[in-house]
Amino acid sequence: MEGELKVDKFGYEVRTSSDACISAINAFYDQVLNYRRRRSVILEAAAHDDQCVLANILAAYFLSSDPSRAPSHLQAAKSRLEQATPYEKAVFDAVNCLISKDRDDDVAFELHSKLLKSFPRDLASLQRAQVLCFYMARPGLSLDLVQQVLPSNEQEDFVYGMLAFPLLELGRMEEAEKAAKKGYEINKRDCWVQHNMCHVLQYNCRFKEAVEFMEECSPSWDLCSSFMFTHNWWHVALCYLEGRAPIQRIRDLYDHFIWKELERPDAPRPEVYLNALGLLLRVHVRGEMDAFEDHLKTLANCVTDQANWYLDWQFDILVLWALAYTGEISRAEELLKGLKSRITKMNEKKQQFMQNAILLAEATYEYGKGNEKQALELLGHDFDADNYKMIGASGEQIDIFNEVWYCMLLNNGQAAKAIEVLKKRIKSREGIPFLWRLLERGYKLTGRDEEAATASEEAKRLENAYFP
Repeated sequence: MEGELKVDKFGYEVRTSSDACISAINAFYDQVLNYRRRRSVILEAAAHDDQCVLANILAAYFLSSDPSRAPSHLQAAKSRLEQATPYEKAVFDAVNCLISKDRDDDVAFELHSKLLKSFPRDLASLQRAQVLCFYMARPGLSLDLVQQVLPSNEQEDFVYGMLAFPLLELGRMEEAEKAAKKGYEINKRDCWVQHNMCHVLQYNCRFKEAVEFMEECSPSWDLCSSFMFTHNWWHVALCYLEGRAPIQRIRDLYDHFIWKELERPDAPRPEVYLNALGLLLRVHVRGEMDAFEDHLKTLANCVTDQANWYLDWQFDILVLWALAYTGEISRAEELLKGLKSRITKMNEKKQQFMQNAILLAEATYEYGKGNEKQALELLGHDFDADNYKMIGASGEQIDIFNEVWYCMLLNNGQAAKAIEVLKKRIKSREGIPFLWRLLERGYKLTGRDEEAATASEEAKRLENAYFP
């Protein structure tokens, strides 16, 4: 029996005879678009109709990191593909390529682009494609996709968060803020829109405004995934840190809204560890680690567990720093060796693309060990962290490696170079006190006392401006 046709929440035909199956598919879409915790609901869809192609291919995608469970759903989808609707076939082709062991990112993108041309209201597939673009370090492609489907989704709040993110990654902050505001007007509880608004405010050094906005939004985060919940609080903590709030305030946020998330039985630990490490590296670079030393040791002990490795390049690189910094050298070396091994197993095109990732991993490992000179040599004289986004990091996440580089320049006799790059950076982020302090230090090291005094005065003014 071919089964009857039903329509999903986007208005597209799905071959299933089960109302419960289509309801679970729609619930999965809601979980995905709202960055919620219960994305496993897609497994219920496949259980209600084990012959539904859409249910099974989406279940295979959800389980793609579990090689013991995903193949059965993929095979079930393949076995019924001839009976599937055109929409289901398009989703199958795109997802099947995406979860393939030897996937070609360009082909996966093209298949998603083709899918969205025919079925532009499928915002779940748009989100999936944007995640792909993020790991390709291609925000321009991501923007092209969302602009392609925008005319069919102008009343949907989710689409404006999806529009805002690539715009801000491309540095088009005014347009990103406009898009985020439009999405927020439609749905004030959209956590992705909130997150992107914070990104814009943070980039523009409107730290107090960002904190007030996010803390007002925070009651709506309780149902968010562990990553989204802790990541939004990570942004809040960074804004306090950049605005020179008392370090105890940042520690309280870490304790109560990041580390405390691990008490939830359903919390995927690496998602929490990623945001914890990202915050602690910032704290370390700013010289405030004394308030967190016990926290870092606890966290480093957790990430010695190899079960947490090789899930995400940004995470692995932060783990390398934590392990090396806390003296877990043999574990750090094991992780670095494993990353290099994974590079060798990639096709030639992917190997070339990921060369900067492994370079950053090596440099971060050396930096963690205290071998700054060697780390600096690895990163080179013209380092720019924006060229390393293939590790799966946003502009705000990757920028910490610029700051590490600035500090290493100052610590290793390259103050003139540090002044040059800091002045350039301050032109776009002039409201960050820490950058002015680094510039002050550079001027002092080169005997330019008058300019050092000017930088110091600006740093003091900003330090008192945000959270006096």
